[in-house]
Amino acid sequence: MNTVLAAEAGSTTARNLTITLFLVFVAITLAITVWASRQTKTATDFYAGGRSFSGFQNGMAIGGDYMSAASFLGIAGIIALYGYDGFLYSIGFLVAWLVALLLVAELLRNSGRYTMADVLAFRMRQRPVRTAAAVSTITVSIFYLLAQMVGAGALVALLLGIKPGTTFLGMDADTAKVATIIMVGALMIIYVTVGGMKGTTYVQIVKAFLLMGGALVMTLLVLAKYKFNLSSLLGDAASASGKGAAFLEPGLRYGVETPGDALKTFYSKMDLLSLGIALVLGTAGLPHILIRFYTVPTARAARKSVLWAIGIIGTFYLLTLALGFGAAAIVGGQAITEQDKAGNTAAPQLAEALGVDFLGGNLGGATLLAIIAAVAFATILAVVAGLTLASSSSLAHDFYANVMKNGQASERQEVNVARISALVIGAVSIVLSIYAQNLNVAFLVALAFAVAASGNLPAILYSLFWKRFNTSGAVWAIYGGLLAAVVLVFFSPVVSGAPTAMFPDHDWQWFPLSNPGIISIPFGFLCGWLGTILSKESDEEKYAELEVRSLTGAGAH
Repeated sequence: MNTVLAAEAGSTTARNLTITLFLVFVAITLAITVWASRQTKTATDFYAGGRSFSGFQNGMAIGGDYMSAASFLGIAGIIALYGYDGFLYSIGFLVAWLVALLLVAELLRNSGRYTMADVLAFRMRQRPVRTAAAVSTITVSIFYLLAQMVGAGALVALLLGIKPGTTFLGMDADTAKVATIIMVGALMIIYVTVGGMKGTTYVQIVKAFLLMGGALVMTLLVLAKYKFNLSSLLGDAASASGKGAAFLEPGLRYGVETPGDALKTFYSKMDLLSLGIALVLGTAGLPHILIRFYTVPTARAARKSVLWAIGIIGTFYLLTLALGFGAAAIVGGQAITEQDKAGNTAAPQLAEALGVDFLGGNLGGATLLAIIAAVAFATILAVVAGLTLASSSSLAHDFYANVMKNGQASERQEVNVARISALVIGAVSIVLSIYAQNLNVAFLVALAFAVAASGNLPAILYSLFWKRFNTSGAVWAIYGGLLAAVVLVFFSPVVSGAPTAMFPDHDWQWFPLSNPGIISIPFGFLCGWLGTILSKESDEEKYAELEVRSLTGAGAH
């Protein structure tokens, strides 16, 4: 059946349906964005949607922002290829929300205004802290953007039936992926520059409904195919994966036991620990998630929105189990890797196979593939818009308005700079994404989590909970954690020295782990502590004021 599917993937029907659905979705979201632009009159509207969203609306938008291409394409793919080990991503991404809810959400909403740096700079010298926060926000956002763009490239290559050796409109597979990445980049720049936070939020809410609906339909179809017998589904997944019983046990990708090589076994186990730490601590430091807490009117709504987000996201990650094991059982590991080495197209390939089985023949497969692919594309567009908004807001509000202009910039100037920033950040992301196409998107997001947890999280937690913390500590924590994470990633097998690296033909790798979290996160906390105790600066009155604000919301904007 797999060879038949591969042959049908490039059918004209699938292409026409897909292109039509894409155009319909893009038209709807652009209409929402234009409508939102008419409601966006002040800086508060642009950055925080006028603080007018309810807890449920914001919860849906957080879900839309968080359930990215990494969740839908990456996790389904990594489960389809590595079984049990792939599910670690689902667990890590979900548990991370408890850290965000318990430690950060309400306190941040009460203390800040538009960006993470508002909280950090409240009791410290503005310029150095805001500059560091802007650098960190942009770095994390670009790591995260890479994942979304790579997912978009892989998705469109599948939709248009482009494999190595085939062409579409004169483009080979690689050129088509590059063209897609450029198109996604252009669309996200339009969403942010025109619609601001209001437009971006509504796009995310629409996308969350679509993604939950699509994942639920596919899960029900997978279970129906196996008459709701999970045992036979898992059995088929194990045999079709080519890995046998090992597919359902830990140790296929992480914590791999290498007989006769104790060091390699140790590194593999450390990589698993590093990944877990990064996933669980990363969410509370992600700038595009943190700014969502400012879009609600009260602290109660902030708590409510996180509870809604946990419910939506938790349900979705349970569904990824069925999608991943379903793809392994029905599509097969070989067919998945033939289309995309990193497994990023497992979910859409599963949709096509289910369409053939349940809707009948070529047209059925093409229809379900087109619908699910349009949902995945919607996912990518919504998330990249949120990321670009977070990084352009930080550049304009933190760096331009408060560092360059010393707080003297008008709202109009600030919003204009945010729009120009979105253009520049979009362009940088497009260029970098072209080199990252061999990497699994869930894995790329795990790197963004590690960078966020290393730089942002120590500064946020120290700022909220440590009376002695000062400017020097904040700057050391952000730059120290950020630099450690980025340097370790650069010298890891992710960038060079491995067949799936960004630069597979080069080798400057010396750091053995794929995820730097286990080293860079403690290093960020250490830098924050060291910077603080080596500086005499202390403002306990300001800390007391911040504590009252963070706990009560008194005096918050």
